[in-house]
Amino acid sequence: MIVRQRTHWLKMLFIWKGSVLKKIIAQLFIITIFSVAVYYFNGKIYDYKVKLNPTVFTLIGLALAIFMGFCNTASYDRFWEGRKLWGLLVIETRSLTRQILSFIPNVAKEEKQEIVKLISAFCWSLNYQLRDKTETKPIQHLLSEEQFHQIQGKKFIPNIILGFISDWLNEQNKKGNIDTIVLTSMNHQLNQFSNISGGCERIYNTPLPFAYSVLLHRTVYLYCFWLPFGLLDSLDWMMPLIVLLISYTFIALDAIIQEIGEPFGEEENDLALNSICRTIEFSIFEQAEIPQGELKKPDSYFID
Repeated sequence: MIVRQRTHWLKMLFIWKGSVLKKIIAQLFIITIFSVAVYYFNGKIYDYKVKLNPTVFTLIGLALAIFMGFCNTASYDRFWEGRKLWGLLVIETRSLTRQILSFIPNVAKEEKQEIVKLISAFCWSLNYQLRDKTETKPIQHLLSEEQFHQIQGKKFIPNIILGFISDWLNEQNKKGNIDTIVLTSMNHQLNQFSNISGGCERIYNTPLPFAYSVLLHRTVYLYCFWLPFGLLDSLDWMMPLIVLLISYTFIALDAIIQEIGEPFGEEENDLALNSICRTIEFSIFEQAEIPQGELKKPDSYFID
């Protein structure tokens, strides 16, 4: 995820990091070469002059812009919903940690710290699940040897970890260390964890309808490749430059729609799940007085 303040307007023109230009530069190059060829041959195909009314492109461009606006809104809704879910997870993890540390006085501090580590393990495992990472080694230090063995080969590891926390809370309730009211409150927090996990899985498993993506992609490229014939007579030698500018706008927006529509990936404009997990871990470890290093600030504008 790119996090930076808006800079000088002239510098904005040359920003590369975070721009989708690197993804679409090949397509823009091909369209520009095609436009130059149309100009060179005066819009003729086998001695037949292709004449297209610019008004047609105005109408098609307007319809295309409206449709792209709809797709962009749908894509950003998915991105923002994912961010809200992870923002809620930050709140709920801190709240559950506070309750565990404050409302269970008869349990050793070290034992409660192990449960706080499980909360961190839940966040990291949800992160890895959403990014299709199956390795469990990165969270081994947050689990006991028995717990680490139990998650091997499991597909929904966050749910397994929630089970570990729930079992511990029920055990403390049976021992009389947690009264029923506090247990109910903590179970509500765990249910929130489960709701957040389910909400993220819903976004992950339900992409934008493929038919929308295909229709948008086809229409954008057909429009851009026919555009030189419609603008040739009115713009003459300026036509390739104007076609390049229009094509950049439409093709770049198409690429952005596809990128932010999958918010849990690892591209530059996706959500910074690793950074969120590090923030959660640092804050709850600080609450529980678990030794840890400093929370390092990112070295660049890109946060993973």
